Amino acid sequence: MQNYLLGEAVFSLSNGYLGIRGSFEEGLSGIGNKTIPGTYLNGFYESVPIPHAERGFAYALNSDTMLNVTDGKQINLFLGEERVCLNEGKVLDYSRQLNLKEGVLTRTFTWRSPHGRDIKVTAKRLVSLIFKNLFAIQYQLEPVNFNDTISLHSVINGAVDNHVHEEEDPRFSASLGSLGLSVQEILSLDTMATIISKTSRSGQTMAASMENRLFCDGTYSLDTEKTSHTASITYRVDAVPGLTICLEKYIAYYTSRDYSETKLSSLSSDLVSRAKVIGFEALLKKQTRKLKHFWQIAAIDIEGDPDAKSGVSFNLFHLRQAAGGNKNTGIAAKGLTSEGYDGHYFWDTEIFMMPFYTAILPTEARKLLQYRFSTLDQARTRAFELSHPKGALYPWRTIGGEEGSSYYPASTAQYHINAAIAYAICKYTEMTGDYSFTLDYGAEIIFETARLWEDLGAYISRKGDLFCYNEVTGPDEYTALVNNSCYTNLMARWHLNYACETARTMQDNHPDAYDRLAGKIGLEDYEIAAWQEAADKMYIPYDDILKIHPQDDGFLDKKIWDFAKTPYYNYPLLLHYHPLVIYRYQVCKQPDVILAQLLLDDLFPLEQKRRDYQYYEPITTHDSSLSPAIFSTAASELGFYEDAYKFFLLAARLDIDNRYKNTHHGIHLANMAGSWLAMVYGFGGMRTTGGNLRFNPYLPQKWQGYRFRIIFRGALLEIKVSAKTVIYNLLRGDTINFKHVEENLSLNKGEYAIRDLHKEPLNIF
Repeated sequence: MQNYLLGEAVFSLSNGYLGIRGSFEEGLSGIGNKTIPGTYLNGFYESVPIPHAERGFAYALNSDTMLNVTDGKQINLFLGEERVCLNEGKVLDYSRQLNLKEGVLTRTFTWRSPHGRDIKVTAKRLVSLIFKNLFAIQYQLEPVNFNDTISLHSVINGAVDNHVHEEEDPRFSASLGSLGLSVQEILSLDTMATIISKTSRSGQTMAASMENRLFCDGTYSLDTEKTSHTASITYRVDAVPGLTICLEKYIAYYTSRDYSETKLSSLSSDLVSRAKVIGFEALLKKQTRKLKHFWQIAAIDIEGDPDAKSGVSFNLFHLRQAAGGNKNTGIAAKGLTSEGYDGHYFWDTEIFMMPFYTAILPTEARKLLQYRFSTLDQARTRAFELSHPKGALYPWRTIGGEEGSSYYPASTAQYHINAAIAYAICKYTEMTGDYSFTLDYGAEIIFETARLWEDLGAYISRKGDLFCYNEVTGPDEYTALVNNSCYTNLMARWHLNYACETARTMQDNHPDAYDRLAGKIGLEDYEIAAWQEAADKMYIPYDDILKIHPQDDGFLDKKIWDFAKTPYYNYPLLLHYHPLVIYRYQVCKQPDVILAQLLLDDLFPLEQKRRDYQYYEPITTHDSSLSPAIFSTAASELGFYEDAYKFFLLAARLDIDNRYKNTHHGIHLANMAGSWLAMVYGFGGMRTTGGNLRFNPYLPQKWQGYRFRIIFRGALLEIKVSAKTVIYNLLRGDTINFKHVEENLSLNKGEYAIRDLHKEPLNIF
């Protein structure tokens, strides 16, 4: 069963708004609720009360939970009275293929019934990248050796619930019980049906429509049926061997988050009617053209390592599928492939995914940042709830904008999400040159979140009157509620400096925009001065004996976790040890100090980075999927090339090979984006420090060469690395300026430059 669930996740299709898990159209027999035949709409959720046993002041009250919505993919197939189920009868041949160039999932099989009837089935499906509300299926049959009635029951089912997860895993959601969707109305006419459903508590409404079309040279009849929660269209065909039967099914979803409730039914029915006229093959051609443009920019070629290439390509495809929402939605940690983490958005987007989207799909990157702006008022409210008179605190996990975590030590205390959002704005601006975003949206986010940093900290006399942060949690969730998290302090210092720099730039170059914004949020000059003072006097932990940056003030005072006596089956630690047990040791779930040094690349000499890397890597379990790609990228810079390749391959193949044994819960999008980071920022040595683009590439020992492309300020640049040289080729745009190592290069339209590789292994393992 877990292999089936794995296939459901791996073969999921999505367009950033609508996601369909890869469950079979005809289903399986006798499985109860063990599968997750999910259909998900980005931003469509139920508000679920958080059952705190002991609720404290300002605890999060509700959790947004992404809903498994009306199921439109179901096609029940009967040969006479025998239902086709692949876990019954006999499967004579079977294949399933996800075509990354076309964005179509194809499943072919020949099945023999218990009574000896053989049927060939070819099922194709796509989630449209052109029409974001549309899902389409082409279901083709050929009877092999029998004459009988074939029945196809095309069903749309409103009786859905979120999956009841049987394992004790806090990363997965549970059943909603009495909450969730309830069917309000079912409309049907001829081959079309629409189900109107509404959430119990969040007050959201949705419409799902299906339309059907049968192609068949034989004779057939048509029946319709409605129950309290389903509508079905049944085709009965007089089948003979060799007859081709093809059912095309179109399903559309619309919600009240985007449209008036009164229009939902007509919108969904109109779209499926239009899709029926267009036809599946034409939709597929449009899909292929759309993806062709994406792959022309995003494709990464790797010579000599097919496993790495296929893994990266798979990851890039899922990243493309996750994009395409609107300005009011983000990207969930597992995209739209499962209900894991309740479909919440985290800092994963800004730190791990935004570099990819900014360099490959900058329009999508901008929309992701606009989503954060759309929830700024709720972040202000959250800051006030936590006793900050001014400023904004973004939620650790959310959909609608409210904090949705029940465990504040590993959620609300991770204030560093504020810096992650500001950092993403900065890097988006550097890569795209789109300063209009800062003027229209970004500066308000930057200033309001900087206000929180200034209020959160204090000048502590025992630390030499330096500015400190107490009781916060850094990225490494195996250590919580600490004083002076090194990552947090470093990122807060950067954030405060960036806020001051943004204020000065606006005052000098856009004074009217600055005055309007300052007036709107009541920003005074003394606040900016206070930000600068806090940044200048920020306390950064450092140990003079080990000459490393402690993860926090007390980290080095703890005993190192006994890895030798920890059996392999006790990983990940969070599933086998109480948090208090883990908190008492030096043990890391994921990179913390190492991540800060990667993000703030220019602030640390290489030798310092090497010492920190060599201290923290051995005590990091990599229990988090966020870990391998960051260690790979850091190792590339530091000359630890064996580590770099090992961690990169783990990131590249993590989901396609189910390396963490939990991909059936949904893919790991941040890790997928991390594999791109490890390629481009790691092997390619790309950085955009201060808005200046530079590269310092090298070739992994196993490879003969590799190629990638990035968009920088509208210019499309190709970087092609071979054994001894790198070729920079300007494919689009009038000009681009960048550095190869320390050499300044400038290319005009159609020009290229060839340079020698400079990076050599340092042999300091």
